[in-house]
Amino acid sequence: MRLRFALSAVLLLASTPLAAQSRLTLGDAFRRADSAAYANRIAGGDARATGAQATAALQGILPTVRAEAGFVRSDNPLAAFGYTLQQRGVTLTSFDPASLNYPAPVNNWNGGFVAEVPLINVDAWLGRGAASSAAAAASASSAWTREVTRVDVARAYFGAILVAEQVQTLVAAADAARAHLRQAESMVTNGMATRSDALLASVQSGQVEAQLIGARGDAAIARQRLAVLLGQPGDTAFVLPDSLPSAAAIRSLAEGTTPDSATARLDVTAARLGVEAAERDMRRANAKYLPRVNGFGRYDWNSPDQPFGGAGSYTVGIMASWTPFAGASEIAGRQAARGRAQAAAASAEAAEASAALERRATAIQNTVALARLGIAEIAVTQAAEAHRIVARKYAGGLATIAELLGAAAAETQARLGLSEARYQAIVSDAAARQAAGSDLMALTALEN
Repeated sequence: MRLRFALSAVLLLASTPLAAQSRLTLGDAFRRADSAAYANRIAGGDARATGAQATAALQGILPTVRAEAGFVRSDNPLAAFGYTLQQRGVTLTSFDPASLNYPAPVNNWNGGFVAEVPLINVDAWLGRGAASSAAAAASASSAWTREVTRVDVARAYFGAILVAEQVQTLVAAADAARAHLRQAESMVTNGMATRSDALLASVQSGQVEAQLIGARGDAAIARQRLAVLLGQPGDTAFVLPDSLPSAAAIRSLAEGTTPDSATARLDVTAARLGVEAAERDMRRANAKYLPRVNGFGRYDWNSPDQPFGGAGSYTVGIMASWTPFAGASEIAGRQAARGRAQAAAASAEAAEASAALERRATAIQNTVALARLGIAEIAVTQAAEAHRIVARKYAGGLATIAELLGAAAAETQARLGLSEARYQAIVSDAAARQAAGSDLMALTALEN
């Protein structure tokens, strides 16, 4: 028993780190969000609800079949004689005037099958087409929501990595600040510097420590924000890369080709399908003025003592109906359909114009982000070299502590700026791809 317990404990301890240290790639994050993100689930549910309306529109196209059963007891002269006749129970005595005028109560169990078959319902067919187009528009809109969510996931994913990288930079800066403080205190002790030098170094060290504390808090929040965006707020036991992709990898990604126009965007597709649905609905409203032709048939059983008993009988027929005026409701329906068509057309134009503007704007922003990335790289190289030179001068007594601390702070800020510039270049590339209707899975190339 003890051996079994010990083995179970060892297996539990061995398996826990593996589960807690599962690596989360960008592709994994995209796939999680596609199925579990709140926005995607809401949009998917709305699309399915809209799609159900296309199925409901089949009511005027497909036949209706139902079963009926009931019981009636009556001494009404007409009803009593009719039930007896339906039960095939009429005899010569049934025509006795006294029996006809004052019949005994008659029981009638009725059972039947009824079929109603639409034959010519033009408005129903047009309504089905309108509902199908609306369902396709809702599906495209749901797919666009997934693309928007993927951009948000990319921002949150690389944002969490950015903060973690900034923590690493600030840890190194804090170590360097403490080293400067020890150096300044040693020089004060040896009479090579004043007490103000040590105080300035202490202030600088405290400032870096404060930044580090804030960055660590931001890192925890960033991980939680990513988990919530993925629709799994309780799952933060994942491992992210230690640092953002290199500037070279980001530039290589930016060289990928994108479509020449934003017409491939799913939101534009959804808007165009919305126009199609509205136009079909307008034709459906106009078809309300056309006559309808429907067929029907039923098979009945009538019995005095059991449902679906006795001899059966059938009835079949065709019914034509035409309603040229229904209290002006059909006029209001046409006006409403025309208004929806006009609004859908305007929405489609707005979607196309907005898509074109976003494509141009995000392309410019991506170019700017890449230019800033290049400047940030140069800044890090220059700041690191300046810090090295000032450190040597300070060690030789040729520079002040203020100069040394300033150079250290400049290098730290340059490195933080380079991390931010790499992050902004990634998210601007994601935004540009979304605006152009490109596949955001291309961003997973940064993981290689």
